[in-house]
Order: sequence, then C-alpha cells, then structure tokens
Amino acid sequence: MERGDPVYQTYLEILRRELVSAMGCTEPVALAYCAAVARSTLGALPDRITVEASGNIIKNVKSVVVPNTGGQRGIAAAACIGALAGDEHAGLEVLSHVTQRDKERLVSYMAETPVEVKPLVSENLLDMIVTVFRGESRARVRIANEHTRIVLVERDGRTLVEKEARPEAETDGRPDYDLLTVEKIWDFACTCDPEDVRELLDRLIAQNTAIAEEGLRHDYGANIGKVLLKTGNDVRTRARAYAAAGSDARMNGSELPVVICSGSGNQGMTASLPVIVYARELGADREKLYRALLISVLVTIHAKSGIGRLSAYCGAVSAGAGAGCGIACLLGGNELDIAHTIVNALAITSGIVCDGAKSSCAAKIATAVETGIFGYEMYRNGQQFYAGDGLVVKGVENSIANFGRLARIGMRGTDEEIIRMMTEQP
Repeated sequence: MERGDPVYQTYLEILRRELVSAMGCTEPVALAYCAAVARSTLGALPDRITVEASGNIIKNVKSVVVPNTGGQRGIAAAACIGALAGDEHAGLEVLSHVTQRDKERLVSYMAETPVEVKPLVSENLLDMIVTVFRGESRARVRIANEHTRIVLVERDGRTLVEKEARPEAETDGRPDYDLLTVEKIWDFACTCDPEDVRELLDRLIAQNTAIAEEGLRHDYGANIGKVLLKTGNDVRTRARAYAAAGSDARMNGSELPVVICSGSGNQGMTASLPVIVYARELGADREKLYRALLISVLVTIHAKSGIGRLSAYCGAVSAGAGAGCGIACLLGGNELDIAHTIVNALAITSGIVCDGAKSSCAAKIATAVETGIFGYEMYRNGQQFYAGDGLVVKGVENSIANFGRLARIGMRGTDEEIIRMMTEQP
C-alpha cells in the first residue's frame, strides 16, 4: 500500500484518532471532563451538581478509582474533581494538572456540594449530561457516543453549542472504518513508512510500559500481574502479566497516563503490552515492533468497530485477539496466520461479559491475551475452528461481523440486566 493511497491515509487518520493519551479509566475521566467544561461555562465553582448518565456510564464509573482523588471511587468523585480542578482544555487528560492542594480541597468540597445522580434514558450507550449550579446560575454540558464529543453546551438556558447526538458511526469527521479489513491491515502494516507512525507508537510504547511497570512495583487492586509472575517467568506469562499489571494500576488510581485503543485504556494496554514483551524477548528491532503493533491495534479497532465503544461484551476479548496477531507477526506469521488467530481467539472467549471497570478487568485481560496467543498456536499446529463451529462462519470478515453482531445486538438484554444488578440497592 502506497502513501498516496486513500486507504493508507484513512488508516493513519484512524490511528491518530484512536491512539490518544488518557489518565484514568475513560468513563469517569469523560465525566470529569464534562464537569470541567460545565464549570468553565458557568464561570464559577459549582455549589450543586446534577449528573445524568446512561447505564453503561454508571456501570463503568461505579467501582473504579478516579485518579487524583485520594482513592475515591464513583460518579460523585469524578464529577467533583472535574468541577473543582479539571482542565477543560485537556480532554481525557483532564485530571493531569490536579495539584496536591486540589486533592486536599476535594474532601471538603464533596462534603459541601450535593451531587444528584439520575439515570439517563438514551439510545446512546455512551451518554452523559452534567448540570452545575451556582446560586441562580447554571450550565449544562452533554457528551454522547465518544468520550470527548460534546454535543450540547448551555448557560442559563441559552444554547452555546448544539450538535446531533448521532450514533457513533455517524459522528463528526469520523474516518471510514468500513475500510478496515484483515487483508488491508496486513498490507498497511507491512508497507507503512515507519516515520508516519513513529510518534504515535513511541508514545504508546513508553506510556503503556511505564504503567505496567508501576503495577508490578506497587500494590494495586488484586495484583493480578504480580500473581501471574509468581507462577512463572516465561515470555508467555510475562506478556499476560504486563498487560494485567497495567490494568491493576489503572483501575486502582494510578495517575500515569496510558495510550488508549477503541476508547479504552484497558484495550490499549491489552493490544500493546504483550507485543512489546514478545518483541523484547525475540530481540526484534524497532521497525519490526512497529509493524506488529500496527497489526495488533488495527485488528482490535476492526473487531470493536462493529460493536461500539460500550456494551456487555468485554473489550479485552477483541484486544487479546489483536495481541495474538501482533505476536504472530513477530514470530514470522503471515496474513493467513493472522486471520485464523482472530477467528480462533474470538471463538473461545467471546462470552466474557463487561460488568464495569474494576480490579477484575486485569484478570480478564490476562485470559484474553492467553487466548490470543493460543489462537495463533492452534493454527501453527494445524488446528482451527471451522464454519459451523458455533458463531464461526466462512471467511474472517464474516466471522468478525458475527461476533460483532453478538455483542452489539445479541447481548443488549444482557447489558441491561447487568446494569440493573449493579445498580440495585443492597
């Protein structure tokens, strides 16, 4: 694929759009960003906050530690730190400039500031409205479908910004994700000029490696990464441990940023860290690592694009399949190996549900990475799943579409029941 090819340029645009830095789990951080923009619009520190959130936002904010809050969890913490000290210009790094004094002020601010949380009935799975008040003044901001896509800004009843809250596939300036295919991903990864992706991938390697090492050094959540390393130190175990350790840290309050993929830091770490670990083990040069990472992240994006940002389907499953493909590339695999790795991996672990962001995500990530590697090893040893084996059908693109349909449509009722179970009062 040549640089002048429109598909080549679309792939670069997709990568720039997807591989961005975020501090903390993207749902609470998006909520903090929404609150920061609302406070900026109000022009004063709010004395009351109302949060309306779709079920998937509630699910993914409920149990995860919000960075720079001193270990606080949940919607009120995310909204309050965003309103108190969030940088409204920083997107998913909205909490990156919170100071120690801000952290200390947060305790009293949360005690003094009522936060009302309401379920938001919406056709969008990712949808939130934050309304902030100061005396008789108020400001209202809505984010829909993507974590930083502001579709409404109001102040004292006057509309300042308004866009349609359209489905994710129809959002402003979105490149054509339908151009993603396994065949074209392989071609792009093999022919891409490294200079076109160097800055993106160097940041991904540096940030995601740093948070994995942070997770292995310190005590975070259930310490899945550390537990894995106690079972062995072979490259396969290390690949799972690094991905899990990054999630250990991120789900439990680490203030280090990560490069996300498909709107998720967990998916960004799952798609990248196992590939980085294998590249080190094999002595692969930087260019070989870049090409393997391109395969991994683009396969992840491709598998997730038919599902959406949020669902009842654990996104680590898609990223684990992507990681398996990146590792296959490092081990000398070709396009056919990658196609079969995807199908084999998705056929095994597509039943894993997303029950919110929390410590156990790290264990799900480790499982997804193991399955991605195993999917490649199956095919390398002459074994594969065939059309008719469950949801597997003939052709890798058809199988990807089938598993996407399972997640997007088939698991909709599952998602609703998960949200009900997670929000029921004990």
